[in-house]
Amino acid sequence: YRSADEEEEEEEMEVEDKERNEGERWDGKLTEEEARKCLFNLGRSARGLEHAYLCLSVPGRDLRDVSILCSYIYLQKLELPFNKIKDLSCVSHMPYLITLDASHNEITDFFGFEPPKNLKEVNFSHNRMSAMKDLSAYPSLRRLHLDHNDFHEIRGLENCVSLTYLSLAHNRISSIEGLGDVPLKEISLRGNQIQRIENVRQLRTLQSFDLAFNKIRSLSGLENLDLLGTIDLEGNQRLTSLDQREVTVEEKVSAVNKYDPPVEVTAARDHMTHLVYQLTQPQVLFDSTLPSLDTPYPMLVLTGPQACGKRELAHKLCRDFCDFFAYGACHTTRSPYFGEVDRCDYHFVSEEDFQHMTRSGKFIETLRYGGHLYGLSREAIEGAARDGLACCVHMELEGVYSLKNTYLEPRYVLLVPTDSEAYARRMRQRGLYSPSQIDAAVGRVDFYVHVHRERPGFFDNTIPCDDLEEAYRALSQVVREYLGLEEQAGRGGVSATPDTTRSGDSLVAFWAKTPSEQHNRMPMRLAPQRSPAETASIQRRQQRAQEALTGRSPGVFSQLFLRCRSLHAPAQDKAAAAGLALQHATAERAMHRLPIGGAVEPPLSACRHAMLLNRVLDSCGSGGGSLTVDVQTSSVALQHPSEDSPRESRASSGPSTRSSAWLCSPADSAGNSDAGEGMRAVPPLGEELKGVGVDSGDTPGTGTLTGRPGSDAKPVLPPIPSGRRTNEQPSPC
Repeated sequence: YRSADEEEEEEEMEVEDKERNEGERWDGKLTEEEARKCLFNLGRSARGLEHAYLCLSVPGRDLRDVSILCSYIYLQKLELPFNKIKDLSCVSHMPYLITLDASHNEITDFFGFEPPKNLKEVNFSHNRMSAMKDLSAYPSLRRLHLDHNDFHEIRGLENCVSLTYLSLAHNRISSIEGLGDVPLKEISLRGNQIQRIENVRQLRTLQSFDLAFNKIRSLSGLENLDLLGTIDLEGNQRLTSLDQREVTVEEKVSAVNKYDPPVEVTAARDHMTHLVYQLTQPQVLFDSTLPSLDTPYPMLVLTGPQACGKRELAHKLCRDFCDFFAYGACHTTRSPYFGEVDRCDYHFVSEEDFQHMTRSGKFIETLRYGGHLYGLSREAIEGAARDGLACCVHMELEGVYSLKNTYLEPRYVLLVPTDSEAYARRMRQRGLYSPSQIDAAVGRVDFYVHVHRERPGFFDNTIPCDDLEEAYRALSQVVREYLGLEEQAGRGGVSATPDTTRSGDSLVAFWAKTPSEQHNRMPMRLAPQRSPAETASIQRRQQRAQEALTGRSPGVFSQLFLRCRSLHAPAQDKAAAAGLALQHATAERAMHRLPIGGAVEPPLSACRHAMLLNRVLDSCGSGGGSLTVDVQTSSVALQHPSEDSPRESRASSGPSTRSSAWLCSPADSAGNSDAGEGMRAVPPLGEELKGVGVDSGDTPGTGTLTGRPGSDAKPVLPPIPSGRRTNEQPSPC
């Protein structure tokens, strides 16, 4: 008896011997048995009297002799690609043939068979033909493929009255001729040696013209082709003229930016679009506004190809570092995948709502990927800022390009798969993506790697994401370095505690001290050194900007009105203007001395104000007039020497101490019938400086800040708290 293993070995040897013998006997001749196996599409014949197989396909069999097909007279479609056929005379016996595919063979004779009267499509690509002959006997021919042959000229097509598609790519054609008035709609002459466009004016039905990789320098000759919609001129030597004039470099760049824009141009357009839409909305002071002029709002961006795990890592990071980070959910027009939650993973909206939000200026950046729109809303960042947290988001590389154009200065972490096969296998296991989406995602990995290699410093950190657990450990370590945190020993999982070696530093301070800021501020360090005068001027402007943001200085419009009023007032009104200017200076001086707590210095006495006003009147040309002060009524009056009226103020019952705490006189003195002509009272500050930014308090020594327009709800932006979040509310200044 023989064992089972011996029997299997004997069977395998028999199969190998049989295959070897068949290979030795194979001479490239198609047999009846093989032909029957390749028949398909059973149906009625062209005459409708018989049932027969209408199609035969024998690709890649190394056939040399197909003469057996002479008896297959009912065939309507014959496919013989990737063989070694040299003779197709059998086609002469197929009067009902409609489609013939004999590409990738060794045919040298152009249409070496009797013409089937209904032949409509022929493919002779990748053969050895060198000369074309007259095809007048093929009136039904519509599509003709002759790519990758050895043709030197086009001829014999003048009488093909039904030909609409002609492809002669990658031949040796040097001129366009022999087409006549054939009703062609598509012509492909790619990869030839054509230098000029000629003899095509009669092709009035031409819609697509492929002239790529030739030697064309001018487009003259296309003037009368009114239906021409597509022309491909890729790979020509130099296109120097267009519409009978020279083509400039700017026009070439504009054409590239319009039809095939690089990612930088697309990101710049996206940023400009959202900036313009945002400026059309009412302007408010955002919670993510810089706490100081030198400190950016902290933000972390995870980027990488589709399904690389950036969303899962972002969620886990925000859970483990919940005292520092909040997850920013983006908006998208795609439908949710299995397991995704609306408003948690994404905000799933319709395309109409997405466009409406774009026009309302609610997005910072948007992009289109995979036929769907994605966008990061400003509210996603503001929501985290209101909670005193840094914002953590994830996006594709196009979104990173757009975000780098904004005022935000995030830290960018690249998550890139290093094993393409494992990456594709993980996407297939999820069962959410089609094969085309998987191929596109795998192809984009090289795009991310190319950007990382060609643009050093574009990403702050790069982490391989083949293993998500390892990737998260590396990511959490990077975040600890950013925040100045250290991992507690003796605890399971990942827990972060503030580093006590940095006392007084906040989350924003830690963020600003990271190495990435050195790269972002490199142009500042390379700038020429400023002189002491320039440095002092910049410091003064920064101080003014800080005071304007916090509401500690009057607005520029009120100063402008006061200046204009003092310049254009007549001589008799200059005293009042001078008093008003002095009041404004006193109020501004009190504002500049205003500490954080809100207390102000006591105002100057009325007598001292009068002394200062007398000096101002002398410079204003008051004609020798002088001021008198009534301390009890807190009024100041101007008396000219030529008048006999008493030198005391005739102030009636004026405003209370609340409206005259700084330097006020009765506002109704002008309406008093007993007031002299030479007597003019200085208007009170509360009436003339409304809207300047200062309002008198209930006591003479206090004031209230009103802030700049639009900041009445929150006059001072609270700083982002240091370290962990607390439940205490920040106290306004």
